[in-house]
Amino acid sequence: MLLFAPKASLALATRIAEALGMSLSPSEEREFDGGEHKMRPMVEVANEDVYVVQSLCGDASASANDKLCRLLFFVGALKDAGAERVTVVTPYLAYARKDRRTQPRDPVTTRYVAAVMQAVCIDRVVTLEIHNEAAFDNAFRCPTVRLEAADVFAPEIATEVGDQPVIVMSPDIGGVKRAQRFRERLARTLSREVDLAFMEKRRASGVVSGETVVGELRGRAVVIYDDMIASGSTILRACQAAREADAKSVYVAAAHAAFLPSASKLFETRAADSVLVTDSIALRPEFNPWLGAALRVCSLAPLVARTIQDLARHRP
Repeated sequence: MLLFAPKASLALATRIAEALGMSLSPSEEREFDGGEHKMRPMVEVANEDVYVVQSLCGDASASANDKLCRLLFFVGALKDAGAERVTVVTPYLAYARKDRRTQPRDPVTTRYVAAVMQAVCIDRVVTLEIHNEAAFDNAFRCPTVRLEAADVFAPEIATEVGDQPVIVMSPDIGGVKRAQRFRERLARTLSREVDLAFMEKRRASGVVSGETVVGELRGRAVVIYDDMIASGSTILRACQAAREADAKSVYVAAAHAAFLPSASKLFETRAADSVLVTDSIALRPEFNPWLGAALRVCSLAPLVARTIQDLARHRP
């Protein structure tokens, strides 16, 4: 088994390799004039079971498009060099939110990403907390593994809430199934009952509205659970609604810290007692001051490592 990573995902891949008790396989990554690039393995990959870690969220160093292109070209090189099986581990999958047509002639970009991955003969895709599970499953024809951040967050949240009565809340109706699975996982961890709530949400012309909360939050520790935080507006609304409903405490857990600058308001207003995210996306430097009690990063490396071990063990 070999594990590679482009430079953009080197930190995350190194943590995964450490959890696996192995080293990253060496590769060469070069830049050329005009923005062109290449990456090649520096070890023999023929007949090998190969894993490539590349999270596809754009940042200051590279766009999502650039990261995707580098991943595709490297997988093509691995296949040309005779790799038997190539599994792509992409905790954050670019364009997963553009999964359906909401206007005439809209692109369904999730499906196009799946098509280009299949074009370079990727054998399997492993991702974390996908935005729309049904759309993802329908888009990909190769085998896929959808990991859930619930396995990462449940022990941390259980420590946070202690003996408080707990309720898990989805910040919108679309995330209820995701929140329900986390509720079940948290209940097992706590060995007691955990209730479920959700919040109404409507979006029109980019404006989010809806204030109704379904569920009894008064006097409880409210855990707002979602797949990602970008602008932070949805989570902020949910935190404010929980406070207005007399919640005893408010915690947030979201897999992907896709923070935009506006997400700082979530921390400036102290809307939540704490916010938990994973390291699927490298944290923007401007959010480092909140690391500690307000913002905590939980590593998904052990979860990914266990998944890779299972896949390697059951290699056809």
